[in-house]
Amino acid sequence: MKATETCAHVTAITAIKHPRRAECDECVKIGASWVHLRTCQECGATLCCDNSPNRHATKHARASGHPVIASAEPGERWLYCYPDDAFAEY
Repeated sequence: MKATETCAHVTAITAIKHPRRAECDECVKIGASWVHLRTCQECGATLCCDNSPNRHATKHARASGHPVIASAEPGERWLYCYPDDAFAEY
């Protein structure tokens, strides 16, 4: 993993969780749309990004305390840690 900033949350990830489905778990419940998807590396929830109207990934991180997400977009291989504002490619 190449980290632009070292972060204990990111370096603790030993296996990347990938999305079960290519949809935002929360947007589906409310009939909303999304732009890009992110997968929580703690619980595996796949949620929408901050460019999406509902920003479910950020809301999930704040409410749950789950710090790290991975891009769920095809061809993207990166992690982001909310509390440390750290980014890493894998």
